[in-house]
Amino acid sequence: MKIDSYSFGRIVIDGKSYSSDVIILKDRVISNWWRREGHTLCLDDLKDIEMEKTEVLVVGTGASGMMRVLKEVKDYFESKEVKVIEERTEEACRIYNKLSNSRNISAALHLTC
Repeated sequence: MKIDSYSFGRIVIDGKSYSSDVIILKDRVISNWWRREGHTLCLDDLKDIEMEKTEVLVVGTGASGMMRVLKEVKDYFESKEVKVIEERTEEACRIYNKLSNSRNISAALHLTC
């Protein structure tokens, strides 16, 4: 999977446009991704990623970084030897594309705020 472009509220992945938050897995995109607590990312929000054999989890925290990642999320994935990278969504997309050719990578991307 490749992120073709990102702008506030919109992302294009492998030629398909999405206008709601997404999770990108190795073989599919989960659109309309909602978090239990809006701008807080907790473990329950990432059940689909837990099932993958991901090496890196890239979290896009929004255009201005409003979504916060709970420490329990980072601690849990790091205990499973999954590197967690947390950045504003534009930078998260760049990192995802850079690493996606060489690593098994997943992304959880907040497209607004």
